[in-house]
Amino acid sequence: MTLALLFDLDGTLLHTDPLHEAVFAELFAEHGRDFDDGFYLRNIHGRHNLDIFAEHFPQEVPQAMSDAKELAFRTRLGASAEPMPGLLSLLDRAEAAGWPMAVVTNAPRDNAEAMLAAIGLAERLPLRIIGDECDRGKPDPAPYSAAMERLCVAPADCIAFEDSPSGLRSARAAGAYAVGIRSSLSDSALRDAGAQITIADFTDPILPELLSRRIPSQGA
Repeated sequence: MTLALLFDLDGTLLHTDPLHEAVFAELFAEHGRDFDDGFYLRNIHGRHNLDIFAEHFPQEVPQAMSDAKELAFRTRLGASAEPMPGLLSLLDRAEAAGWPMAVVTNAPRDNAEAMLAAIGLAERLPLRIIGDECDRGKPDPAPYSAAMERLCVAPADCIAFEDSPSGLRSARAAGAYAVGIRSSLSDSALRDAGAQITIADFTDPILPELLSRRIPSQGA
């Protein structure tokens, strides 16, 4: 059977949480709002911008705030960034084996394009499923289900790599084997959200065994 690899983007293919946190902190400060240590992970990480801004800034226009925030993020990102350690080797293995791949993200398309270009993977990962372009974004399974449909693969043959609770819930609900990336959250936090296993990054020594066993195809 074919093994398919499905990747979240922010915090999974590159470590972007510090950039997002800095932009949100500046935005909250501009509006006279507190933004203490831990606020980002407690209240923002993995959530939709529109939900965040509607909750914390009910008098503002959520879409306008979201657009400004993401423009600031892309400015901070710049034209070059480091991919997550071990990612390039994993892509090499997947391409050699003929495993289909897709990016499945809640990030706006402009951000997704900018991040993939910055880490030099725009051409290697051409299929991008954008949460806002689906009926519903993560944590709903719709984005992962859309990726499986586009790749013509069964859910049991998919491994999803995710770093956020909403993403893990989405992947599990769609039937993928969910691997948590410990880029910002702990093993226990990721497992509580649905991760079936966690790795530090793509150099983690348990990853080769995970792939060689093709866990989803064995019904794990």
